[in-house]
Amino acid sequence: MMSEQTMPAEARTEIDLWCGADPVVRYVVTDPALRPTQGPRPYLHPIRTAAGAVVTDAAPEDHPWHLGVSVALQDVAKTNFWGGRTFLRDGGPTWRDDHGRIERHRLLQIGSDPGRPDTLSEELHWRSPAGALQIVEHRRIAVRPSPIRPGAWVLDLAFTLTNAAQAELELGSPATNGKVGGGYGGFFWRLPASTVAPTVFTAESAGETAVHESTADWLAVHGHGPDYTLVFAAGDARTAADPWFVRIADYPGIGSSLAVAEPIRLAAARALERRLLIVVADGHLDAEEAARAAVAAASSRPA
Repeated sequence: MMSEQTMPAEARTEIDLWCGADPVVRYVVTDPALRPTQGPRPYLHPIRTAAGAVVTDAAPEDHPWHLGVSVALQDVAKTNFWGGRTFLRDGGPTWRDDHGRIERHRLLQIGSDPGRPDTLSEELHWRSPAGALQIVEHRRIAVRPSPIRPGAWVLDLAFTLTNAAQAELELGSPATNGKVGGGYGGFFWRLPASTVAPTVFTAESAGETAVHESTADWLAVHGHGPDYTLVFAAGDARTAADPWFVRIADYPGIGSSLAVAEPIRLAAARALERRLLIVVADGHLDAEEAARAAVAAASSRPA
């Protein structure tokens, strides 16, 4: 690994992560084009299969604050890091001047080959509209091959959110503020637009209604034209307890919800940790293959 003092990539606004000979993830560290209402933050886009199919979307017209793959919350002590309207218990979705921003504070490590890195870790600062530091995040992103089929690979995304305020922080969502089924917040993956809607399934169920807010061991998505499969799995027991957030009809997206029934109350200097594993493959894996892919991803060590 390279030391913090010798990393030339720290000044870049974008970093490509490689799986073997393929640049499969572009990590956008800073995007000056983002407006405050988009909840400016680092994000991953485009993410590609080995064959080159793009499996993310960023700033779509319907929800321009959906930024590829990112980590954000709509309610951190009344700061909206998600972007868009804030859901109020007495007013529903409302435009407010409450948008925070998430910024890289420092790049900690990058893979041993700076020309083709396959991993990075960094410290991010979550700041309120007034600039107050609310959360310090440590994030680690890694990519590695998956044995499930040739060309398949795994995105390993882990993050730790530490309360940097002097008092308890309440981490909420539209659901904790009264929106039924709106528990989004934390990890979120905006799927690409297509003429044929993606299909979603777990080992037990299929379809948006059946799998939304479930805590299945894994959740898979079939994209169509070009065909691809994404298999989402938890990387630890804490993440496994979080319900899946699924949208297909309104827009295509998959998340892992941090706060669904009640807000998380995070004491000063305390932290929460989550880790998501996503298998990215060309073509369509069936349920048995998806299950094997999830197990293989969870049993492999970080790069």
